[in-house]
Amino acid sequence: MAGKSDIINSTIGEGSVFEGKFYISGSLRVDGKFEGEIKTDDELVVGETGKVKTNINAKSVVVAGTVIGNISADDEVRLLETGRVLGDIVTPNLSIQRGVIAQGHITITGGHKKDVKKLIEDSYGVEPKS
Repeated sequence: MAGKSDIINSTIGEGSVFEGKFYISGSLRVDGKFEGEIKTDDELVVGETGKVKTNINAKSVVVAGTVIGNISADDEVRLLETGRVLGDIVTPNLSIQRGVIAQGHITITGGHKKDVKKLIEDSYGVEPKS
């Protein structure tokens, strides 16, 4: 399971436990256990053995393991078949494979910066042209 960028800058390996703040310029893969705060300007990959308890802010997020916390991604979130998420997701693009287990609110912005609820309500109120 490679992410969009096949180059991973940092890895928390399987069997490792990390608690604290992790701010990186580049991508991060978590195959161990992480609790704290993660911010990256690139991709975060939670591998099948990865367990993450935090709110995530990243360019893109791939979840094949377990995430407890909210996910905010600038580009996309991909939930793979072994992924488990308990938290809200905000992203312009979302892909979900069969087998995913998730609970939370999902907001798909489609890349719009405006309030998504207002955009949808406004589109409902527009009368078709005759």
